[in-house]
Amino acid sequence: MSTPASLVILGASGDLTHRLLLPGLGTLLKLHSRPDLTLVGAAVEEISDEQWKEIVSTALSESGCPQSRIDQVLATTRYVQTDVTDAGQLKSLLESLPSDPVLYFALPPAITIKACQALTTFEPPAGLRLALEKPFGAGLESARELNELLARIVPEQQIFRVDHFLGKATVLNLLGLRFANRLFEPVWDAINIDHISIVTDEPLALEGRARYYDHAGAMKDMIQSHLLLVLAMIAMEEPARLDALELRDLMVHVLRATELWSGDPVADSRRARYTAGTVAGKEVPDYVAEEGVDPANNTETLAEITVRIKTSRWTDVPIKLRAGKALGDERNGITVVFKPVPHVPEGFTNVPSPNVISIGMKPENIALGITTNGEGDTRELEDSVLFTEMGSSAVRPYGEILEGILDGDPLLSVRGDIAEECWRIVTPVVEAWQQGLVPMDEYRAGSSGPQNWV
Repeated sequence: MSTPASLVILGASGDLTHRLLLPGLGTLLKLHSRPDLTLVGAAVEEISDEQWKEIVSTALSESGCPQSRIDQVLATTRYVQTDVTDAGQLKSLLESLPSDPVLYFALPPAITIKACQALTTFEPPAGLRLALEKPFGAGLESARELNELLARIVPEQQIFRVDHFLGKATVLNLLGLRFANRLFEPVWDAINIDHISIVTDEPLALEGRARYYDHAGAMKDMIQSHLLLVLAMIAMEEPARLDALELRDLMVHVLRATELWSGDPVADSRRARYTAGTVAGKEVPDYVAEEGVDPANNTETLAEITVRIKTSRWTDVPIKLRAGKALGDERNGITVVFKPVPHVPEGFTNVPSPNVISIGMKPENIALGITTNGEGDTRELEDSVLFTEMGSSAVRPYGEILEGILDGDPLLSVRGDIAEECWRIVTPVVEAWQQGLVPMDEYRAGSSGPQNWV
């Protein structure tokens, strides 16, 4: 049974609210009854209650939410014009809410920090929960400062750092694959695995996101957050139970043991930027010619690092993390390549390929490459693939995340120490790039990446 909650979206007039938060909420309301939910929008822009209700109604309807549930939300929802960086206005907003409110910061990071600073100037409601979008700081030191600031407002268990890669279906699918299969669980280690790749190559180019992306780039946008969290789930030890404490303790244990493969950020990283080309029949301009891009930022659109995990389970297994935009070969998942078998009986005419498990994250599926006898010649070995689609949730990732926040369950949120460890791992690379020690390679939009990358 759901608990009463007030969801206040700070920055309610923005793209995140319209494109992800409200549609995600709609899929949650479609499957789970929450008659106790009070939705409040707040932003500095002037929007009438009627306009706000139209925004809410449209977004919930497009997500498939039934009209009866939409009507329940519309009966209590309202919009409050608020400067969230003004302590007086923020206090007035909180005092107008029912108990245990959730403040969801759908705001640029700099504005979020100013709003949090305003929250420290008065006593917030006892049950206040804070939900923050990544990035959690702009580097290791700023991440620590942000965590210290948040701790002055509410306890850690009331802080929800949102990373949509941690949707419940994704988490449970990865854990189920690893720990519910005798076929995989005993061989998930350095004795059997040769190397691992976690890759998110997408065909989308900048798509009007220069305001954020040109200051982040592929490293901070994807690897520092999303891909390191996936790494932690792929490499973690077995949890005794599926709860927030157990899962996040094991994730941070992996991250604390993770470092660059050779310790040299120049040797262990690569970066590149797309030039003009064609992706899926659409003309894409040179990145530096995209609207809103400042060439002086020297922003990469493709990033790659290789890391190791210094534990007995994973010693000497290289793990490649790669993310990029405007690429022709879309890849979004994890590839685990096993070591060759130590011996093949004499009589076969060729050498078998290593077994490979490919775990797709979007869409979610599993492909297992195995070796079988060839058709027509049983002495010839050939590759076969076993394929299945994993069960996906009818609730969108943002709906799953919102459910955890509204219920006060931090299972899918990023704990403060996890965020800091992710920054620690990539900081040497970021600093080397800022010093120009790693060249900026180029690749044509629509290609698979730079020609000199193997």
